[in-house]
Amino acid sequence: MKTSSVALGLDYGTESVRAILVETRSGRTLGEAVVPYARGVITDRLPGTSVRLGREWVLQDSRDYLDGMIKAVRSALRKGKVAGDRVCGIGISFTACTMLPTKADGTPLAWLSEYRKRPNAWCKLWKHHASQPQADRMNEVARARSEPWLARYGGIISSEWFFPKALQAIEEDRQVWEAADVYIEAGEWLGWQLTGELVRSTCHGGYKQCWSKRDGYPSDEYLAAVHPELPKLVHEKMRGPRVAPGRPIGRLRPEWAHRLGLREGIAVSSSIIDAHSGVPGAGVTGPDVLVMVMGTSTCHLLMGRQEKLAEGICGVVEDGILPGYFGYEAGQVAVGDIFAWYVEQGAPGHVAAEARRKGKTIHELLTDQAGRLRAGQSGLLALDWWNGNRTPFVDANLSGLIVGLTLATRPAEIYRALIEATAFGTLRVIEAFESAGVQTTSLVACGGIAQKNPLLMQIYSDVTGRPIDVAASPQASSLGAAILGAVAAGSAGGGYDTVEAAVAKMVARPRRRYRPNPSAHEVYRKLYREYRRLADRFGRYEDPVMRTLRDLSH
Repeated sequence: MKTSSVALGLDYGTESVRAILVETRSGRTLGEAVVPYARGVITDRLPGTSVRLGREWVLQDSRDYLDGMIKAVRSALRKGKVAGDRVCGIGISFTACTMLPTKADGTPLAWLSEYRKRPNAWCKLWKHHASQPQADRMNEVARARSEPWLARYGGIISSEWFFPKALQAIEEDRQVWEAADVYIEAGEWLGWQLTGELVRSTCHGGYKQCWSKRDGYPSDEYLAAVHPELPKLVHEKMRGPRVAPGRPIGRLRPEWAHRLGLREGIAVSSSIIDAHSGVPGAGVTGPDVLVMVMGTSTCHLLMGRQEKLAEGICGVVEDGILPGYFGYEAGQVAVGDIFAWYVEQGAPGHVAAEARRKGKTIHELLTDQAGRLRAGQSGLLALDWWNGNRTPFVDANLSGLIVGLTLATRPAEIYRALIEATAFGTLRVIEAFESAGVQTTSLVACGGIAQKNPLLMQIYSDVTGRPIDVAASPQASSLGAAILGAVAAGSAGGGYDTVEAAVAKMVARPRRRYRPNPSAHEVYRKLYREYRRLADRFGRYEDPVMRTLRDLSH
């Protein structure tokens, strides 16, 4: 193997793309760069037009993905002083489901002047929720027909899935629907651009497109029962073979090699969802280890040797994360976003003033103050549903709740209660896995929050009653993408033949381990019982107040 080879990881998040260059022999990061999307997250009006978007529309401009990639890769090469011809392979991770319609040659419809003013022609970001009515209908029909595939997703899919977003176009803009030759995930589209090969990912397919390695897509009979046009989506607009992450989909085309400053012909890996990329990036290559990819939201990922089904598990996919295993996904749709909401919208002005006097951020000040409280001292209990619930109810209509507020409640007490609520949500995820017979022998956390907030990680350990290792890399998803790029290259191309071999060389040992405090855990056991009671009451709509409030607000 070439000692000087380097793998490139492209990690696409909600607001930016990160390029990371990792030496395959040592795992050392040589260079990295982050480029925000020029047009950002589009929620108000279509750029360059007077067309306003409706509620819960969340779009992006796919030009930003290519422009950002060029800038990020060239910047990373320059910062790391890495010659482009040292790069042996490219891995792509992308937040999902982010999908777009294109022409047969891969040109996005939104790039064409005749479709620029049509919202359904644009790239729908993962958190586009305007297609929830379509998701509701798909669930209703699937339940009425006892469709077996629905159980792989905990019995429900949401507006964040592929089919509801495409169905919205069928029902709202037939001109866009008819003009689209291909509907595709953005991560898959990027691989298509780089290689010229239209190849789809088992990861995107299994978790977001209702596809199974063994059974394929839902039946034509079911799809037609939802809408007569929907079978055409599968048969006419979703062509292309499925390839597992880490397997090559093709070679870098000359024109893209020139734009990126790389050599042509290097391997490009099948794409992976960004959170799922954190599994190899955190050093996990085998079963029974729960990986928590923590950021604005948290994705809980676990690999097993058998397929098990349970409520709230949002995907069970063969070869979904790494080849040879069933990959399980659950999650919380808001974690860091909840703390950010409180700092930006809920914390009183005197907290901000105190933070300025002490030279700290509001987050840092509230964390310090919350850390002085013992478990249960706040007298508060919260439900962590500020952006809906993913596990176990998969319901975007659910909302947040805080119980126990009094005139004596202080900001740090609320902040701690919100942290504790997200920890309770994680314990609920663990219980969902274990109720299905999927064991969790250990926990590993990665992402910005895990790296930066010791108080939060200690509370998570105290709540779950389990030790938690924190992954060494602060950019586990980006590193995971680079690892998959190295595996796509293979040992003959300067990389590795297996993910296990790549991880052994490219990932350092965990940087820190948190262990549960027995006395705090005992208090949290009592609080968690109350959390479960609240969650079941409001999550199963024994009490309809959350839905009533949402209906009145529209």
